[in-house]
Amino acid sequence: MISRRERALNYAILTVFAALALVPLLGVVASALTPAAQSSPSFTWPDRLDLGNFATAWKQGHFATYLTSSLLVAVSVVVLTATLAILAGFSFAHFDYPGRSLLFYVTLIGLMVPPEAFVIPLYFNLRDTGLTDSYWSLILPQTAQSLAFSVFWMRNFFRSVPAGIIEAARLDGASDWRLLWRILVPTSRPALLTMAMLVFMWTWNEFLLPLVMITDENKRTAPLGLAFFQSEHTTQYSLLAAASIIVALPVVALYVFLQRHFISGMLSGAVKG
Repeated sequence: MISRRERALNYAILTVFAALALVPLLGVVASALTPAAQSSPSFTWPDRLDLGNFATAWKQGHFATYLTSSLLVAVSVVVLTATLAILAGFSFAHFDYPGRSLLFYVTLIGLMVPPEAFVIPLYFNLRDTGLTDSYWSLILPQTAQSLAFSVFWMRNFFRSVPAGIIEAARLDGASDWRLLWRILVPTSRPALLTMAMLVFMWTWNEFLLPLVMITDENKRTAPLGLAFFQSEHTTQYSLLAAASIIVALPVVALYVFLQRHFISGMLSGAVKG
């Protein structure tokens, strides 16, 4: 049992860390709502709220185009990664074939390779195949980047499914394909949604690949567009804060919408070996 003093100390520590995380965010929101004439690089509370900064940033920054590009790339990466991770995770978890363990550990090497290590040769490879300056130059590499974690995640979840469920399905004559898509995938919803959210967030926030691969302004992703917007409005702090919120809002909204599934997936057996 936790004593009252220990509980109070825990809440005090959590409150301090929550404040350290929330105060900068409140500063960004306050700056975004500050009239342009009063904008300042320091934390200031505006005399009046000005929502016009969001409209100005949206129009001047062409964020409608950038957000559309980011959404297209992120959704495509999530769908491809989830499909491949489900198939590979099921194979590593329940099939027995020569080299299975070696292949799994080779796949995990992808967790240790930073994008900076391969982005230049990747650029030349994609340029030779005519894929640079296209959405495929972002979708395919980021799918490959996300696969190592996603395969590990789904493989561990499938291994945590009680053996009795799988044996009962086998006795009922279920094929491997039906076992996977009719039984295991529906039960993996929390883990699958958690994985999808993490992959979406990583893809949405990716900056290096779009910077190297994309030159067409209409194909810029939101973080890349924000960087160009920042270089053009270096001292207009209210517009920069508003633009930052516009770019971050889709990920925040997705987390709020899937929060219950995200927490359930993190706490479930999805990460049990």
